[in-house]
Amino acid sequence: MTHHNIAQRIQDLRTTFDNGQTRDLDWRKTQLSALERMMRDNEAAIAEALKSDLGKPYGEACTAEIDLVLKEAVHARKSLHRWAKPQRTGTPLAILPGQSFVEPTPYGVTLIIGAWNYPFQLVLAPLVGAIAAGNCAIIKPSELAPHSSALLKQLVERYLDSNAYAVIEGEADVAAALLEQHFDLIFYTGGERVGRIVMEAAAKHLTPVILELGGQNACIVDETADLAVAARRIVWGRFLNAGQICVAPDHVYVAASVETRLLEELKNAVTTMFGADPKQSPDYGRIVNPRHAARLQALLSGGRAITGGQVDVDNCYVAPTILTEVAADAPVLREEIFGPILPVLPYHTLEAPLAAINARSPALALYAFTRNQKTADRIIAATRSGSVTINDTVIFMANPNLPFGGVGASGMGSYHGHYSFTAFSHQRAVLKRGFALDAAIRYPPFTKQKLSMLRRVT
Repeated sequence: MTHHNIAQRIQDLRTTFDNGQTRDLDWRKTQLSALERMMRDNEAAIAEALKSDLGKPYGEACTAEIDLVLKEAVHARKSLHRWAKPQRTGTPLAILPGQSFVEPTPYGVTLIIGAWNYPFQLVLAPLVGAIAAGNCAIIKPSELAPHSSALLKQLVERYLDSNAYAVIEGEADVAAALLEQHFDLIFYTGGERVGRIVMEAAAKHLTPVILELGGQNACIVDETADLAVAARRIVWGRFLNAGQICVAPDHVYVAASVETRLLEELKNAVTTMFGADPKQSPDYGRIVNPRHAARLQALLSGGRAITGGQVDVDNCYVAPTILTEVAADAPVLREEIFGPILPVLPYHTLEAPLAAINARSPALALYAFTRNQKTADRIIAATRSGSVTINDTVIFMANPNLPFGGVGASGMGSYHGHYSFTAFSHQRAVLKRGFALDAAIRYPPFTKQKLSMLRRVT
């Protein structure tokens, strides 16, 4: 698509927005209902596209992509009138009589840039917020998931109002061309490097941004934890989508006194979930492309694999791998792994993992397993992260009542549930007054007595 065509498509959407079509709540609910039908009617096709792009297991396609978007849309549709209702606030004495409100209003024409690891969820869940809040939207799916991108374009054009919503496919040059245009809000999910590019481009137009990035999500397991349960939940969270998930536990700090037992439980959990040969498991996915598989293969030299370690670069397979004896300066600990490798690091006092966590940029998620409430509270109080989950991993994403978002290098802004609606809404201040009681006290000239009285009532 040429720059001219992109600019024209955006102008078409802006005309729709300016005409007021998207401000009607019933129209928004109709679009949300259409999105629900889109997910229900095309479950098999969506799952097949995800299988083609990522080898994503059917169960993961249903729960982490289709069902999540569907539930977000249903929740928004049912809650929309309550969310959109202006909220009454207090009014100071000096402004009475008058009524004050905060009214959520749409930004206008928005841009949603998605990531390849969850190619439907990471554009359609934000789209729910954009629709509910009354915006138009351009969706740019990741070119690294081509089957999902093509199907997404086909389905959005079939089910949603094309005057308000559009999918624009293409390589990085198309994304760059989109970023040159003026949008009223940009929502980006992806890595920190591109996040900086998005923010820089948005600054030229003073466009607000929501950035959902990532980071090195630490997990702490202390000596009081139920090690079997902890291992199952860590393995599940780490190896979802073959580890290509921004909220997966990136590495585990375990109390040295229980390290051996945890490692054994982790190995057992891998075998139980994926069998003796995970390559044959219908529940284990693939890496997005050979380049990323080769990148992950290079990280394996940073420790000793107690399970896994097998790589087939050409077929985009990296086995679920648990590493021990990992040096503090190993490459596998320098950046977000974004793959099915889990370093396990022993500690002797809790200060050690807390110091290591705080030495890094705040991550998107932090996990801890402990029966000790004081330890849990200390970990929460002593660290920064987008979210914290005690005694589980990743599952917080299933709660629409919790905001999802990062802090610092892991992102800015949040969404899911009502937070998606507020993310795509400007909180507009509204004051309504009549013409009565136009007190002279507010107007010059000011006497000492008049000023004193004015200061007491304002």
